[in-house]
Amino acid sequence: MIGYLLETGLKTFFFPNMNNGILFGPWIPVYGFGVVIVAYVSKIIFHRLNISKLWKTVLLFFTVFILLSLLEWLGGVIIEKLFHKEFWSYRDQKYNLGPYISLGMSMLWGGASLLLVYVVLPLEEKFIKKIPRGFTFLALILFVVDCAVTWWLA
Repeated sequence: MIGYLLETGLKTFFFPNMNNGILFGPWIPVYGFGVVIVAYVSKIIFHRLNISKLWKTVLLFFTVFILLSLLEWLGGVIIEKLFHKEFWSYRDQKYNLGPYISLGMSMLWGGASLLLVYVVLPLEEKFIKKIPRGFTFLALILFVVDCAVTWWLA
């Protein structure tokens, strides 16, 4: 949902023609998958590797740089194949790789992932424990219904 809020803010204030998600509700699945990937990879790097924190951070940056770029590419291809739409394109950016990957965005994903690991996830762990299970269940139901409606209307 944080990704949805971020994109809605960007669309409202800077990029009025930007598409911010294929679903109707306040979520963008590619961000959810991205956060899960970053959390998983960071646990592997920070708990299993016996190298300095600096090298762990550098390794995390480049690993998620690659993985999230592949995720963005895969998301773009799937959306294009399923819905016959191109929701974003980096063709006009320097150093792009097709419409769905660019060096600038990949670097942004790497940097945002460091912010996620060092700032957001530690705060989130405390916050998540306070969310009632009923709210989580309701959000899951709404998400599944949103996915079904999106698929039905496509």
